[in-house]
Amino acid sequence: MQPKALAQDRLTPVTQEPSDAMDHAFEQPRATPMTRTVMKKYLEDLKKRSPRIPLPEMTEDEKKAGLEDPRAVTYESRLRKQYLPDSPTSSYLPFSGSASNNPQSASRMGPPEPLLTLDYGFKVRLFWIAARANNCQYCLGHQESKLLGVGMTEDEIAALDCDWELFPEKEQVAFSLAKRLTLEPHLISDEDIDRCRPFYSEAQLIEMIGSIAGNNAINRWKEGAGIPQSTNGGGFGNRDRTAGSTSEIENHTYLTTTSGKYAERPSIVVDVESSEISDTSLAQVSPTLFRRAPLETREVVNKQLAAVSSRTPRFALADEATTQKVFGDLIPDGKMEQWHRLLAHFPVAGKRFATGMHSSSQADMLSPALQSQINWVVARQDRAWYAASLALEDLHASGLSDKQIDLLDQNLDKPVSGLEERDRLLLNVARKLCASPIVLTDKDVALAVEIAGPRAVTQTIHYAAYRAAFDRITEASGLSHTVR
Repeated sequence: MQPKALAQDRLTPVTQEPSDAMDHAFEQPRATPMTRTVMKKYLEDLKKRSPRIPLPEMTEDEKKAGLEDPRAVTYESRLRKQYLPDSPTSSYLPFSGSASNNPQSASRMGPPEPLLTLDYGFKVRLFWIAARANNCQYCLGHQESKLLGVGMTEDEIAALDCDWELFPEKEQVAFSLAKRLTLEPHLISDEDIDRCRPFYSEAQLIEMIGSIAGNNAINRWKEGAGIPQSTNGGGFGNRDRTAGSTSEIENHTYLTTTSGKYAERPSIVVDVESSEISDTSLAQVSPTLFRRAPLETREVVNKQLAAVSSRTPRFALADEATTQKVFGDLIPDGKMEQWHRLLAHFPVAGKRFATGMHSSSQADMLSPALQSQINWVVARQDRAWYAASLALEDLHASGLSDKQIDLLDQNLDKPVSGLEERDRLLLNVARKLCASPIVLTDKDVALAVEIAGPRAVTQTIHYAAYRAAFDRITEASGLSHTVR
């Protein structure tokens, strides 16, 4: 399942300015900038991005509200109010924390989790790496601004892309975990976790995984909906960067100066094929890659699902009484799963994530049957066998045979016999978004909007983003489940 247009694997020199590249991106994924110089141009140019989901004309009440608070009528605010009235996207990030010097951010994040102990700036660095790996330039821009806010210099931020030796070993191993969990959740191994254990407690590892998983979710929300870059750095970067200054500036820009040491060094975070390039310093832009291998046969899938039933979780799980106390009625029919017991270690953050997942499942345009199909499609892309076993159980309960389930593994870029066109288009949005958020194109979204409508597409993006996070939490933790 690798569309020809996404199978490019050679680096190409810059032949277009970022704005020109975006004009031609309707049917192609946006290219991946290889160097910091080009990346900054992309961050700045994303302010001119055209959103993907259409909205109705602004009402008089909205116009009045906008005069009092312009944030209330931004594209993203209106998108959520129109199509996700009861599903706050901030619940993607309960493990990320917030800057103590940014009350606006803290208010959006909700009540703090007292058991989170990892440094906020460190988790922003992990967010930066996840966003860079996903080529989510909206989130990348916000993290740039946050990192400046916590005191990092331009060159220190640049080093996140190409010079990890500048950072202590305990951060380097976490950076590696963030990159792998973002790009290759199916390859997370005991060794990946064990490299981190000398530096972090089990609770901190769960916190780190939850934070990175949430970063991946919000990357998919921002990219999926095509949200334009904030003009003020998302409220994090609208201050003078002169040391010691707190004066407001009107026009936040990402086109700041990077020293010659880092300006043109190629990224070690993004997923590109450079084996045939003799001098990677000459490569400024790479076609965005779709690395996932063709999906396995049913025989291989069955073996993997059997193996996941005998896995031993990598982290201790909370007992059932504690878990029930934390989640309460969020555990349907008393069906307590290992993921509940894992997240119960964090009563505030864990419940908030579970509440967000539950809220996304109440989407009025996504039937329970379609949600189970999305769960399967997303889990198969991530090779998230725990999530796949849960999805398979639900699909069987809905009456689907293995033959019908196998239809979901086909190339969804074209009509599939036995699958309704509306569902195929929504499933294709979820499939591409979760395999790699940047390979979902404007055309993919436009086709789905035309047939399924903007509300259904928005809800699909939101729901699938949660599933991407769920896959990463459960696979990194090595959870076990037996299909009943």
